[in-house]
Amino acid sequence: MQKFYSHGKLLLTGEYVVLDGAMALAVPTKRGQSLEIASNDHNGLHWTSIDDQNLVWFRTEIQIEDGAFKSDVKNDLVLERFVQILNAVNSLNPEFAGIAKGCDARALLEFPRAWGLGSSSTLINNIAAWAKVNPYKLLELTFGGSGYDIACANQDGPLVYQREGSSHTVSATAFDPIFKEHLYFVYLNKKQNSQDAISQYKTLQVDQKQISEVNVITNKWIDCKDLSSFMTLIDAHEKLLSSILNISPIKALHFSDFKGSIKSLGAWGGDFILAASIDDPRSYFRSKGFDVILPYSDMIL
Repeated sequence: MQKFYSHGKLLLTGEYVVLDGAMALAVPTKRGQSLEIASNDHNGLHWTSIDDQNLVWFRTEIQIEDGAFKSDVKNDLVLERFVQILNAVNSLNPEFAGIAKGCDARALLEFPRAWGLGSSSTLINNIAAWAKVNPYKLLELTFGGSGYDIACANQDGPLVYQREGSSHTVSATAFDPIFKEHLYFVYLNKKQNSQDAISQYKTLQVDQKQISEVNVITNKWIDCKDLSSFMTLIDAHEKLLSSILNISPIKALHFSDFKGSIKSLGAWGGDFILAASIDDPRSYFRSKGFDVILPYSDMIL
């Protein structure tokens, strides 16, 4: 049996503007997704996806004919996207159809699909490893995006990600804040469509001065040694991105009475936020109806 594993991801700085070359601080999460491959006596590919509750959420038998992946099932968007991914892999490695033929594949997710930690990127990275293709190229052919999530899938610690055109750089960084016991990730239960968010962002005008300002904040964020300064950096990042996106910061919209700083992560408006405060904020967020609150050390690898 072959086994592959990819870490989930969170983007702490540079969301959206990472697409325009900004330096972004990203962190792989402790939870990820694995892929197990075993041989069978079928002519096609038998695929099973299992969620974090050990429940099957997607199962299919994909036909492989004339070196291509096919399915007779219609009006199934998940299946259509999956077949599209497989054929994209095949375009990068024409031998993949032969590799996948007669295989049982099991994808096992360690976090809830709705959390936005990279159920798609970890899948892409695992399939790319199985097929021996470039995961960044496969991402471009399928879901798109900056590629920072692929970088996280393959790293064991925090990283700085920067994209320049079609190329990118990934640099490990020693970001391990001594005040991390004051940092929490809160799930807003409003999963955002990253592709739609990116499409909307691309209609905006971002200048090099704004990119440079994000880079300065990212560098200061990595080197920050105290909670007060860190909260100031969160507020500055939120203000800057708010001006770029023409969207009010999440704290102003929903948590104006919070005694601390709050930063949106990923696509603004949903998924997780990062909360920083001197006092334990869990009772505050529970009183607002948010029950998924993870301390920094429980989330980040």
